[in-house]
Amino acid sequence: MLTKSEKSQLRSIIFRHLDGIATATSAFALHKREILSYILEKESVDLKHLSDVFNANEGYLNVALRVLCSQGWLVQTINNKNNTVTYKTNSKSKTAFNLVHLYEDVVHLLKYSDRFANEKMISTDAFIALERIFKKFETHYGLNISDEDSIDYQVYKHIEGVIVAPIIVLLGVNGLFHKYFMDASFTAEEYHKDPESFKKILDFFAHLDWFKKKRNTYQFTDKGLFFAKRASAYGVTVSYIPTFLQLDELIFGNPLVLKTDSVSATEKHVHREMNVWGSGGAHATYFKVIDEIIIELFNRPIDFQPKGILDMGCGNGAFLEHIFHVIEQQTLRGKILDDYPLFLVGADFNKAALKVTRANLIAADIWAKVIWGDIGRPDVLASDLKEDYNIDLQDLLNVRTFLDHNRIWEAPNNDFDLVSTSSGAFSTEGNRLSNNMVEASLLEHLSKWKPYVDKFGLLIIELHTIDPALAANNIGKTAATAYDATHGFSDQYILEVDVFRAIAEKAGLKPDDTHFTKFPNNDLATVSINLLKGSD
Repeated sequence: MLTKSEKSQLRSIIFRHLDGIATATSAFALHKREILSYILEKESVDLKHLSDVFNANEGYLNVALRVLCSQGWLVQTINNKNNTVTYKTNSKSKTAFNLVHLYEDVVHLLKYSDRFANEKMISTDAFIALERIFKKFETHYGLNISDEDSIDYQVYKHIEGVIVAPIIVLLGVNGLFHKYFMDASFTAEEYHKDPESFKKILDFFAHLDWFKKKRNTYQFTDKGLFFAKRASAYGVTVSYIPTFLQLDELIFGNPLVLKTDSVSATEKHVHREMNVWGSGGAHATYFKVIDEIIIELFNRPIDFQPKGILDMGCGNGAFLEHIFHVIEQQTLRGKILDDYPLFLVGADFNKAALKVTRANLIAADIWAKVIWGDIGRPDVLASDLKEDYNIDLQDLLNVRTFLDHNRIWEAPNNDFDLVSTSSGAFSTEGNRLSNNMVEASLLEHLSKWKPYVDKFGLLIIELHTIDPALAANNIGKTAATAYDATHGFSDQYILEVDVFRAIAEKAGLKPDDTHFTKFPNNDLATVSINLLKGSD
């Protein structure tokens, strides 16, 4: 049985593993183009100058460099008033940059790891590549890993993360972490059609002390069980391997390489099914907080309750289904649904998602309207609801999960004289966006929703960034580096918690502090839940 301290240490390793996927790929892409050696030579470089010298797409170059800042290897100086960004070396830069070449094997390994999502299996050529890397890993890549605060240890855990994260996701999705395997000894033959090759994977995990090996059987250790039960924690970052594989092209070549021609086309930048699987575990925690808010709202006197719920970006309909069951089973409204039926609306920009939502809600025997909607055009959504179903959008509680930062970019019509307080790195199609513009865009975006949410509010789960210096001082305590990379390279706009709330208030949507939660509940928060209400 693991102690609380041991669990905390292992949780720290998960964060370091996620750091590894983002850092190894970003750093190696810059290393290949000799940008890191150029920065070491100059000691301080202006981002615009650097992108000009190396003919880089400034927006994605900025994301990559900020990732290194979050690992403590560079220092970002951002002046939002003058719209300039400077990167400076520090005492760790030379040591770290001189180790970046060690990432080469595992960065190339990702080409095989990416196929796990579609093939559902580790191929023969992947086993060959893995075996080569395992031999180097067993000698620690020549690194001195005795000091957990050292750069050597940091890089070692990065390499470990790039190796294990895709494998643990593959095994988690495909059943190795089923209770049967967790509770009993098993053999490679029971799980894989190529047992001799698969034994090498199991032996590697035994080397990490995740399995105990006895003759030809394997059994989880307490340490291995800890990681197995948290396999989904790797899912979101691993789902973005298609993006990480294209960093050289994104930063130095065609910034549109991962764009699709239509909203119904299969996404190129992410394995969406894996992404949903990975986010599911964390969402359960957030839903508990959402439940409390929903219960409070639908326990009010009926005249003060929303007539229903609109889930913008309904995905597969799971969130809407969850909310319905909470209301039905745990609120006063649930007892009088025959007299006061609940209007449920699922809206999504992706027409394939609408089909899935409709099918899932029908299977769950839940009445709902499922319609196309654009988060950037609430006026159109409101008009469609009124015209087609005689439903007023403002009579519904509007909810959404991790969506506002992923809206299609719209340049603001007004700069509002905003001087951003964000440290973020933002891009659209490779072009750098000033942080002032990103905040102004969010302000206009939320302002569009204000007329429709004044009455009952806008309930949002949102993702956030943190200052890279804060992340660097808390290695092993946050997934911020991974979030910044996955979202920065895919044109998403995650702002700090306090910045997001301040902009919402400027838009006339005051955050209700009685229904505010952030995860974790400290300065490292990268997720928040807010009920935004029209200002009095």
